[in-house]
Amino acid sequence: MEYMTGPAAPTQGNILCCQCGVAIPPNPANMCVGCLRAQVDITEGIPKQGTLNFCKQCERYLQPPGTWIQCTLESRELLALCLKKIKASLSKVRLIDAGFIWTEPHSKRLKLKLTVQKEVINGAVLQQVFVVEYIVQSQMCEDCHRIEAKDFWKAVVQVRQKTLHKKTFYYLEQLILKHRLHQNTLRIKEIHDGLDFYYSSKQQAQKMVDFLQCTVPSRSKSSQRLISHDIHSNVYNYKSTFSVEIVPICKDNVVCLSPKLAQSLGNMSQICVCIRVTSTIHLIDPSTLQIAEIDGNTYWRHPFNSLFHPKQLEEFIIMDINRVQEKKKGAGAGARSNKHTLAEAWVQKTSELNTDHQYFCCTHLGHILNPGDLVLGFDLANCNLNDEFANKMNPHHIPDVILIKKSYDRTKRQRRRNWKLKELERDREGMDTDDERQYQDFLEDLEEDEAIRKNVNIYRNADVPVESDTDDDGPPRISLAEMLEDLHISQDATGGEGANMMT
Repeated sequence: MEYMTGPAAPTQGNILCCQCGVAIPPNPANMCVGCLRAQVDITEGIPKQGTLNFCKQCERYLQPPGTWIQCTLESRELLALCLKKIKASLSKVRLIDAGFIWTEPHSKRLKLKLTVQKEVINGAVLQQVFVVEYIVQSQMCEDCHRIEAKDFWKAVVQVRQKTLHKKTFYYLEQLILKHRLHQNTLRIKEIHDGLDFYYSSKQQAQKMVDFLQCTVPSRSKSSQRLISHDIHSNVYNYKSTFSVEIVPICKDNVVCLSPKLAQSLGNMSQICVCIRVTSTIHLIDPSTLQIAEIDGNTYWRHPFNSLFHPKQLEEFIIMDINRVQEKKKGAGAGARSNKHTLAEAWVQKTSELNTDHQYFCCTHLGHILNPGDLVLGFDLANCNLNDEFANKMNPHHIPDVILIKKSYDRTKRQRRRNWKLKELERDREGMDTDDERQYQDFLEDLEEDEAIRKNVNIYRNADVPVESDTDDDGPPRISLAEMLEDLHISQDATGGEGANMMT
């Protein structure tokens, strides 16, 4: 018995290539792939080589006609930039895939692997893979060219402070480094009483002025000078100057407030100590621990000066000290510090140890002072105060001695200091001989004041061995947890962090 079967499934027959006679499946061109590629090159007209302009100073690539962009190796931004170079030629084909081929990072060569499709003879679609090589050429951008010239500037910010100590400037320098405000400067010039920041545009200088007014108590004024004028296009070219004056008060200064200002601050004493300068002036009354903050506007309405300069600090030894309870607040008294301890002390100058002359004083340093400790302070009993407010005060209200800070062995502190700070690159002119001493004073202030350290980037110094942080007998120290690692990232001539390109 035979079973009937249905018709056989149709099979696709082969045809012969019209060029070489090889059996191939039918296609609109009636040609095999090899012959079709030999007859038609769909990449014709697409350049196989190109150039990219790269600025070695700022590590940016030129995006025609005049834009410079930051790109790292094997990034989407760099791939888009390379494709834009041949965008017009790629309009006749369909781009399927694009990627980088690995090249040696310092070869100044970039290779791009492209896959394209195009409809050819009789509707046949041909796909082809080819490589485009780019040569990276060095070209300095306009911004870097102005920086290198050092004399092409349109705005300058002149920062001044009329003091003998540069503590506030050292603090301001660290704030600028932390917030990267120095990156757009053409030049930084240091003079005797301040810094000059040069910029290529007025907007960048205005940004710097706004930053200064937010970080330190100051006031500013601006002016501009006409350089040139094009009467045909009505274009004016100005050079702008911004003058920023920082209040002439530094940390550890003894000041005498006006009676009106002292009353407005909570009836505090006119003789106060500046314990910190941030965006405001922080004052403390050493006899009551009353604290107050004065901003820049308040200071310029009621200005006051420092009674002493840092070179007038004298060394005292604590003969006897007693912690006392805080005195009862008077009417309208302001807040008191909870980080200091009020104490009464008998002190003697180390230069007068062979005498019996001692001084009695109230101090806000009762939490760190003990009998036998050395402390730096100012002698008001044997000095001539040349201040308009101090001269009008009742002599009984002026203390004999004001203690400022505990004295430690500076040589030992420098030897144990396992951290460092970064500095601005600037042109130095007219340097004072005691700048190094003032800088050491600023470093010691960072170790003693945690509030200031929060605004400063502190880096670990690998050259100094790490010691235990549990030594309570020595001077204050900065813990390792507050330090940053100083990273050095090697960068090459083709941009970014020198990342390897994958195939």
